[in-house]
Amino acid sequence: MESIAQIPLFKEIDPEVAAVHSKRCTWRSYDENELIIDYEDDSRDVRFIVSGKVRVILRIATGKEVILAEMKDGELFGELAAIDGEGRSANVTALSRARICAVPQSLFMELVEADPLVNSNVMRTLVERCRHLNSRLAEHCFLQTKHRLYTELLRLSRPRMGHEGQRSISPPPTQKDLASRIGTRREVVSREIANLKRASIVNKTTGALVLCDLPKLNGLISAGWAESN
Repeated sequence: MESIAQIPLFKEIDPEVAAVHSKRCTWRSYDENELIIDYEDDSRDVRFIVSGKVRVILRIATGKEVILAEMKDGELFGELAAIDGEGRSANVTALSRARICAVPQSLFMELVEADPLVNSNVMRTLVERCRHLNSRLAEHCFLQTKHRLYTELLRLSRPRMGHEGQRSISPPPTQKDLASRIGTRREVVSREIANLKRASIVNKTTGALVLCDLPKLNGLISAGWAESN
């Protein structure tokens, strides 16, 4: 039987207690691109990613959307509805085949209130997300679209193995995804990526988008913040 003990947040819970609580949870697998939570869902449970990856999207009536986050094994989502009892705040879709554990609202709140370590870890998660959203909000308020794109490319990148001073994004994000992340149109992203390529700041290779000149890219970002003053 699957157990909540395999979820990092609950790994310190007594095994016997975990076994009892696990029976109150629902375990389900989702296929790639399958909707896990809809914005209009009337549910309050908290979902934990046992395996796989999901994407959190804010979608408005006009069809526009913004990618808020991507989450992987061990992370949780849906906690806001469980804590305040209000409706869902975003859509969540599986980016790959994913195994999800749904913890009922009553059990989640019981564990948060009874276990100081669980409580502390949940608060830490919420603080991290709040800081991240504050940073994103500042970028949207003060930076031009192109500078938001430069910042997002840097945020998504990881050090490129065997190429000191370079970073890469693998697999390379689509222009549509990048546009959804920064709240703009795909055509704007296409134009700015082309400009970066001409300046030899980024380059497309097999399976990755490479940030070739980090000093130049950081300089463009700094210039964007300077222009906002």
